This record gives sequence, C-alpha cells and structure tokens, in this order.
Amino acid sequence: MSLAAQIGHIAQRSVVRTLRQPANTVFPIVFPMALLAVTSAGLSAATEIPGFPTDSFLAFFLAFPFIQGALFATMNAGTDLARDVQTGFLNRLALTPMRGAALIAGQLGGIALMGLVQAIFYLSIGLAFGVRLESGVPGAVVLLSLATLIAIAFGALGAFFALRTGSSESVQGLFPLLFVLLFLSSMNLPRELIETDWFRTVATLNPVSYLIEGVRSLIITGWDVQALALAFGIGSAIAVLAIAAAAWALGLRMTRT
Repeated sequence: MSLAAQIGHIAQRSVVRTLRQPANTVFPIVFPMALLAVTSAGLSAATEIPGFPTDSFLAFFLAFPFIQGALFATMNAGTDLARDVQTGFLNRLALTPMRGAALIAGQLGGIALMGLVQAIFYLSIGLAFGVRLESGVPGAVVLLSLATLIAIAFGALGAFFALRTGSSESVQGLFPLLFVLLFLSSMNLPRELIETDWFRTVATLNPVSYLIEGVRSLIITGWDVQALALAFGIGSAIAVLAIAAAAWALGLRMTRT
C-alpha cells in the first residue's frame, strides 16, 4: 500500500473516531462560542478606549475561537493517540507495513479537516452576527488556511506528548497550560494598549499573541503583511518542530516495543 493510501486510511479513522465521540465535536464548537458571546458583551466598552482598532468588540474578539478550537484539536489528537498506545493498537500497527510517517501525517490530516470545519463554523457565526471581514473573500480563504495551520501545529504538539508519555491523562493535563498561554496573550486588548508592564511583556513574548493577531488582522484590518507573516511563520515553526518531535517520540516508542 502506498504512503498516500496509508495516510488516507489513518486520517479517515481519525475523523470517524472524533465524530463518534460527541464531546470531541460539540465542546470545540459550543464552548468557544459561549465565551465569545459572554466576553463580547462584557467587554464591549473597551472599544471606547482611545486607539482601539475597531468599534466592534465582537469583530475584535472573533479571533479567539479559532485559537481555542486549535487547543481542543491538541487534546483530541493527543488523547486519541495516547489511547492507541494504551490499548496496544500502536503495537499492532508496528507489525504491519505501515510507515511511521503515515501514522503522524494521517492523524494530523484528520485534525486539519476537523480544524477547517470548526473555522468555517466560527467564521459563519461571526458573519451572521454582523462582523464584516475587512480583507474580503480572499481574506476568508487565507483565514481558513491560517486556522488549519494552527490546528495542525497544536495537533502535532498533542501527538508528541501522547507518544512521549503514552498516557491520555498526561495529555489532558497539558490543556490548562495551553489555556493559560491563551489568556496571557493579546486576546482581550491590543498589546500596545495593555498598561500593566509585566502583562504586556508576557503577551509580547507569547507566540500565541501573534497567532491571534494574524487572524484578527484579516477580520478588522484587512491585509497586514507583518501580522500575517508572523502568524504563518510562527505557526509553521511550531508545526515543523512539533512534527519532528512527534516523529522522534514515535521512533523511541517503536524501539521500546
């Protein structure tokens, strides 16, 4: 069987297994939307701050669900892969001609598809509630591409932790840490408007800030080349490093078995 066919089978299994678990599909859609609604209503007065980039806090905060959805992708990919390790499925695969690259690529292919579906849903909800995409239809395509890249990057990170620990509980313990990174970013305010020095410094050093700002630029600014370059660059860097780490962890696990 060709490598492409192996990747296709693993990706199909990843998608089907996700769809069979309602918690893996409902929460990544409902929870970010609930936080979007509550936060947009509670912080709408922030648009009156001098220098705030838009008069719609909903448009400003719409970038949040895309990143949070990617964090859920991390948990889904990692938890499912860790479960394969715990149940011995990975050991059985090792007895077949399947290549290690097919396992990782197929798992991430399923995550990419789910991330794209989530991103389309988030964007549709935003447009339905009056958000205007300043970058237009081409910007929507770029936004969905960026959201898919972010899902792949965080999904690869989850795969690494799953293969390294072999425990779904350990992977789930990673979520609070990633969630803290989300809240210590420029999620609620532009970095230049954050008055607390330490918070602004942390947000500036936090790579999640640049992912959020890349998505946000397409919604409220239009075409910000610097923001998009940083978002795609950081997203690609995380993806490459995490995939390499996952491949290394897979090799170690196969050696032990």
